[in-house]
Amino acid sequence: MRRFIRLWTSTNLVLKIFLGLVIGAVLGVTCPGITAFAIPGTVFVGALKAVAPILVALLVMSAIAGAKQGIGRRFRTVIILYLLSTLLAALVAVAGSFLFPVTIALTETTTGNPPEGIGEIFTNLLANMVSNPLDSVSSANYIGVLFWSVIIGLGLKMYAKETTKTVISDFSEVISHAVRWIIQFAPIGILGLVYESVSESGLSIFTTYGKLLGLLVGCMLAVALIVDPLIVAVFLKRNPYPLVFRCLKESGLTAFFTRSSAANIPVNMNLCEKLGLEKDFYSVSIPLGATINMDGAAITITVMTLATAHTLGVSVDVPTALILSLLATLGACGASGVAGGSLLLIPMACSLFGIDNAVAMQVVAVGFIISVVQDSVETALNSSGDVMFAATAEYHDRMKRKETVERSN
Repeated sequence: MRRFIRLWTSTNLVLKIFLGLVIGAVLGVTCPGITAFAIPGTVFVGALKAVAPILVALLVMSAIAGAKQGIGRRFRTVIILYLLSTLLAALVAVAGSFLFPVTIALTETTTGNPPEGIGEIFTNLLANMVSNPLDSVSSANYIGVLFWSVIIGLGLKMYAKETTKTVISDFSEVISHAVRWIIQFAPIGILGLVYESVSESGLSIFTTYGKLLGLLVGCMLAVALIVDPLIVAVFLKRNPYPLVFRCLKESGLTAFFTRSSAANIPVNMNLCEKLGLEKDFYSVSIPLGATINMDGAAITITVMTLATAHTLGVSVDVPTALILSLLATLGACGASGVAGGSLLLIPMACSLFGIDNAVAMQVVAVGFIISVVQDSVETALNSSGDVMFAATAEYHDRMKRKETVERSN
């Protein structure tokens, strides 16, 4: 057994995930409908979702309590990167929708209740921020987890004894190790997730909604492979693709199959450690990115809204499209605090063009139908970007410090 464990842990994780992916797809096509094959996926995602809020709370408290001087500049940089990337993603979606306009075959099925406007989104965000801290951890409300962890961390920094700070730090290390153990089971979990998706949806989704999916995925790939790398290149003044491809491989791949930014937070923190980032920084920036770095959500909101306008024959001029981009950016940043995620923000964006809410909710229903692909790619883009921009902010800060030292000498 020990020999097997050593062999399992020493084998490349990405290779194991790829094998799990292939086996899961083959089983999904050849043996659909066997519940036992899907169970590992449910258990894996459940374990990550369960441990993630505790991990974030302890790491943020520990990081704030023992924070070093000069780290604030990195946080400013990473917030700028997150918001800039989300805005540019919305603009890419506008350009893609103008170049390759698509229409939607609307259905009568609707799901969920959309927010009434941007004001309701921010009201929800503020309410989530000040919700009971224990409830925030148990319900994976990361806005509340971040808010209370920062408050408690500041209190620990100012008033706690060093022994108390050490205990908090030790607990965060213990949870971090638990996360590493869970991640070792990722290949088996992804086998179950792939099996479930292929078994339930098959390949028919690509024929029915092929053009719409093609536009959504095309915009997301353009952002992942062109726009975001360009941002990194401007900030770091070097070839961005080694960092981009590593984040896509080790973060995006897992996020694609878990379809949960919350579940991928532990994976991202593990990757940040491998990249040599400071725990004080990434323990805050990664959960923050899971809240406001929403490139994929901005693309989904924009593309689906413009597809609805094209379907109904609504004329869209450039200034209105730019306003839609800003609205999609703000809405995407609040998507994690709204039940249903980015899809339920589509009616809010449709209201910009005077599209009836009943029609907009039919578009939401289409979104749920294609979500097996759309949400997977969206989550992969969002999650890999969290790590990539956290690394960019820290490397940029190190570069500036080095330049300052060289000039002073």
